[in-house]
Amino acid sequence: MTHLRRIVVFVALMMATGLAEHKSATLQFMVVKDENGKPVRNAEIVLHAVDKHGKQHSEGLELKTHEDGKAQIGGIPFGKLRVQVIARGFRTFGEDYDINQPSHEITIKLQKPQNQTTIYK
Repeated sequence: MTHLRRIVVFVALMMATGLAEHKSATLQFMVVKDENGKPVRNAEIVLHAVDKHGKQHSEGLELKTHEDGKAQIGGIPFGKLRVQVIARGFRTFGEDYDINQPSHEITIKLQKPQNQTTIYK
């Protein structure tokens, strides 16, 4: 009986360890033009984990949006995540998100660049 008890305890510990693993999320992005809500295709989405001091990790992930302005990725660990979006003809977008649910839908509205002024003529 002691052998069976050891097996039960071992299986219970293994199950508890499996449940205690880091949770991960699936992120769904929608990148649109701020002016009219139309999708932005081929926008580059860069993801960086951020530590508790606000510093981003050097390793990151890159995604590209499809024709419909959407991109998706799974297996993103819970925690702070810095999202940057770069697209030709638009201002670069950047914001930190707290990933704390199994699924996140993030809509990003890209703006046109602002006019630059110069003192030179």
